[in-house]
Amino acid sequence: MTLSLRIGTRRSTLAMTQTGHVRQALAEALGVDAADIDARLPLVPIITTGDRIQDRRLLEVGGKALFTKEIEAALIDGRCDLAVHSLKDVPVEPPPGLMLAAIPVREDPRDAFVSERFDTVMDLPEGARVGTASLRRQAQLLALRPDLRIELLRGNVDTRLKRVAEGEFEAILLAASGLNRLGRGDRIRALLPVEDFVPAPGQGALALQTREDGAPGMEQWGPALNHPATALAIIAERAAMRALEGSCRTAVGAHAWLEGEDLVLVAERLRPDGTRRWRETARIPIASDVEAAAEALGQTVQNRALADGEPFEN
Repeated sequence: MTLSLRIGTRRSTLAMTQTGHVRQALAEALGVDAADIDARLPLVPIITTGDRIQDRRLLEVGGKALFTKEIEAALIDGRCDLAVHSLKDVPVEPPPGLMLAAIPVREDPRDAFVSERFDTVMDLPEGARVGTASLRRQAQLLALRPDLRIELLRGNVDTRLKRVAEGEFEAILLAASGLNRLGRGDRIRALLPVEDFVPAPGQGALALQTREDGAPGMEQWGPALNHPATALAIIAERAAMRALEGSCRTAVGAHAWLEGEDLVLVAERLRPDGTRRWRETARIPIASDVEAAAEALGQTVQNRALADGEPFEN
């Protein structure tokens, strides 16, 4: 019997582009000829609630799960066999019956500064308008430049780029990974340093999600597409986020990377107005229990914030 693998994805241009890259890697792992890709690796595009709502912050309408829940429902009821998500949109606690089957090598995890006239955040004039829909990016911007006017910016990547090009904003912040995957890396004016802009947990990475009983051909494509170093960093980032209660209602960042035999992890929480930030960094031996150590680091940051009177958000 010829193997067939139905791939669920958001219908946005970026999601379809990302999924196209994954589908090509799946074809190579499974030995699917180019002429057979559409038949054997069909795409199942799904418009999510997060795609439909463009005029409000996600925290007002249910959080990042709005980008994944319809696709996860399609997995559970059998309309697709595999889902491709932007990992930063995937809730830390998966729905019953689903699992992450592979995490491919990560793209650039940093935030990108996009502007028509200015080279860096510090070059922006006083009171400049900066567009973002991310509470984390808002807080990190205001921590550096409390004079800036942060305004809501939703929509697909091309819509956001058009709005800054037309002068509606002096600058916008986007994930560098999305711009690179779309071939729009030339619009990046500067890559923001992790020291000032700790990325969102999982930023730049993709998640391949299946039912717990697996998906067709997973014994072949799972090991081929999974990138162990990225997967280990993601485990740490998501464990820290779990302790930080990271959501669209809290401004948190967590980023990990390998250095020799250690995993370096930085985790932080900020006030939305940028007036306070709590941060910890740790070197975790990769031979140790990375997940437990990362969760403990996140809990340390959370405890410091709570001790200073910050609310406990979910």
